[in-house]
Amino acid sequence: MNVLAQANEYPILSVFLTMLWFFLWVMWLMLLFWVFADIFRDDTLGGWAKAGWSVFVIILPFLGVFVYLVARGRGMGERQAALAQRKEEAFRAYVQQAAAEGRTGGGAAGPGAGADELTKLASLRDHGDLTEEEYQRAKAKVLAA
Repeated sequence: MNVLAQANEYPILSVFLTMLWFFLWVMWLMLLFWVFADIFRDDTLGGWAKAGWSVFVIILPFLGVFVYLVARGRGMGERQAALAQRKEEAFRAYVQQAAAEGRTGGGAAGPGAGADELTKLASLRDHGDLTEEEYQRAKAKVLAA
């Protein structure tokens, strides 16, 4: 008795096989999208190489993806790690910039903004977060604006 005949006799086995095929299909789609993302993310590939790999993966999807993984699989991980590192560095730079702007008052505009910034600067100086020299420089910037 084969598995398909058993699936008709036992509905739970039919559900299990259906879910198995569905999850395998989802995994296949994820792999396909990762390969396409890697093809276009790779700066070492020229335009014709990217087009060639794309056509190969579209025309013969299973063979194309597996050949790509064998030929360029190691580089996929390296490129992914480099991308994650660049994103982390950009995030850290943004946080440092935002913190520096927040410490000095950050460019708020509008009526009364200068007075609010001077109040913030004075409270930062009183709490010891700013030295007298930093306070005077920031105060001069606010008054000049």
